[in-house]
Amino acid sequence: MLRVKLRHLDQWTEARQRNAAVYRDLFGEAGLAVTLDEFSGGSPGVVLPFESPNVRHIYNQFVIRSQRRDELIKHLKERQIGTEIYYPVPMHLQECFADLGYGEGDFLASESAADQTLALPIYPELTYGMLSAVADAITEFYA
Repeated sequence: MLRVKLRHLDQWTEARQRNAAVYRDLFGEAGLAVTLDEFSGGSPGVVLPFESPNVRHIYNQFVIRSQRRDELIKHLKERQIGTEIYYPVPMHLQECFADLGYGEGDFLASESAADQTLALPIYPELTYGMLSAVADAITEFYA
């Protein structure tokens, strides 16, 4: 199975990268893309994934931050747009790390990220229209 799938890996990666670029353009045009500093200062909008110019990002997920994440998820689900929360509990609060002795409030940045992040659809087969519908729904939410 891997031999069959590996032949497609580069084209899937390129499609995900293209989809990420479309999201960046659409959120930028809508004025919704904010920096983490602006976001922390209370500016409305979403923080997009950091992309280093020195690496090749495969965009297995496209994770954004929203101050009103749970409301945004509800809004997107009402429009039949799927989202996912991949890391709802920060590592230091997971049961498997309890013996380290950390508790709530010890790593505020990771706790707020766990409360604010959600993944948008990014799979290779998305069309421009589908990506645009996601961005439009988020723009509508923030309007």
